[in-house]
Amino acid sequence: MRSFLSGAVLAVMTTITTAGLASADGTSTIYKYDGSFEDAAFSLESAIIDKGLNIDYVSHVGEMLSRTGQDVGSDVTLFDNAEIYIFCSAVLSRKMMEADPLNIAHCPYGIFVADREGEVMVGYRNYPEGPMQEVQSLLAEIVEEALSF
Repeated sequence: MRSFLSGAVLAVMTTITTAGLASADGTSTIYKYDGSFEDAAFSLESAIIDKGLNIDYVSHVGEMLSRTGQDVGSDVTLFDNAEIYIFCSAVLSRKMMEADPLNIAHCPYGIFVADREGEVMVGYRNYPEGPMQEVQSLLAEIVEEALSF
């Protein structure tokens, strides 16, 4: 779990600093959210649950970065708030791992919500071509639903 969370944080930070705020690049797809961080988080949580999925964990990345910045010698504020919602789909996970057991590396799935300098964004990491595109489609559906609340 620690490795996944570290990778997720790195993917979020790399995408935001190199690709802009609303884009699809090689690592992540990010959408601007027209509303508050709290509304985006609530909409995302609702969209995940509406798909019949359970949220296993919410990683409070923004709090962690704020809390540890001074400890690592940085005074840079990366996010005003940031969370990653971690969940899985038993149906899709089984299907993906039956296609290739090494797809275990992509589970669980995560969608982030972040507020950076007043711009709220929702996004997810991109998965490799092939069977994992079905999971990426699920993530896109969830985010689209969250954006429409």
